[in-house]
Amino acid sequence: MIEDKNPQRTSIAQLGEFGLIDHLTKNFEISQASTLKGIGDDAAVLDFKDKKVVVSTDIMVEGVHFDLAYMPLKHLGYKAVVSNVSDICAMNAKATQITVSVAVSNRFPLEAMEELFHGITLAANEYKVDVIGGDTTSSQKGLIISITVLGEADEEEIVYRNGAKSTDLLVVTGDIGAAYMGLQVLEREKQVFQVNPNSQPDLELYTYLIERQLKPEARKDVRTLLHALEIKPTSMIDISDGLSSEIIHLCKQSKVGCNLYEDKLPLDPQFINVCEEFDIDSTTVAINGGEDYELLFTIPIDDFDKIKGNPNFSIIGHMTEESEGIHLVTRANTKIPLKARGWNALSD
Repeated sequence: MIEDKNPQRTSIAQLGEFGLIDHLTKNFEISQASTLKGIGDDAAVLDFKDKKVVVSTDIMVEGVHFDLAYMPLKHLGYKAVVSNVSDICAMNAKATQITVSVAVSNRFPLEAMEELFHGITLAANEYKVDVIGGDTTSSQKGLIISITVLGEADEEEIVYRNGAKSTDLLVVTGDIGAAYMGLQVLEREKQVFQVNPNSQPDLELYTYLIERQLKPEARKDVRTLLHALEIKPTSMIDISDGLSSEIIHLCKQSKVGCNLYEDKLPLDPQFINVCEEFDIDSTTVAINGGEDYELLFTIPIDDFDKIKGNPNFSIIGHMTEESEGIHLVTRANTKIPLKARGWNALSD
């Protein structure tokens, strides 16, 4: 909401594509032994020896996935990396390298790209991933970021979406719904600012929710935590499109049903308070809001004693036979069919 009226603006065009690449990537350092050659040749060279390689890619489009009215470019760069690393965490693997491609319109000066890549660099350092390449091009409409992430794991460590059994427990990390409510707060303040540009938002009561939206973290720690508990999930997925959508993904791919219990959902107190402020049902937001980047997974019921009471995990339901369907069990013990009402980037 606070705008520098006289920012320094260096035209990207005067650097040219390769000059821009050299300028933006000069601070990337190599930290992975598997990176033999990173940026600077026609292709990167990797050596994973006996490890299996996992790969995922994601694209973020201005006006669809982010709004620069309240998303600082540094945070956007950080979040773009996190959303990709989260996919590797959901395979029970370790992220090792990323490529970064950016399409940018001429309304963005060099300083804006520096901010974006500052965030990417911070995330790369935090998650110890090497930036090994990418591409830059022009855009007619706005900013587009595409990141591809590579990771590694031993074959026996990898967890897919299709391994859940009808007797398994359903577990989630952290808390859910906060990122969506952080977005609602930011959208509200944007509307206030548009009416009165002199108003300055007081966001002190919403710090956790806004952080979950603007600077989320991937759960790279879960792989280590589960290994220490001697638990290997039977299926796993990250919660980027909403809990209900992700449960349905697991169920369909594993050919099982599920009972999700409303009273077991892990909700942050600030999240509950802001739902009341906005007069929104907290359960509806918790199961349908996206961008939490927590991990949702199933474990054998025999592992219950290993995980119960662990502050990092919440058992929120159990899988059933496929014929029983996928349900939310309310606090009143009523079964409601679970629908996928999470984020859909292709919807109007």
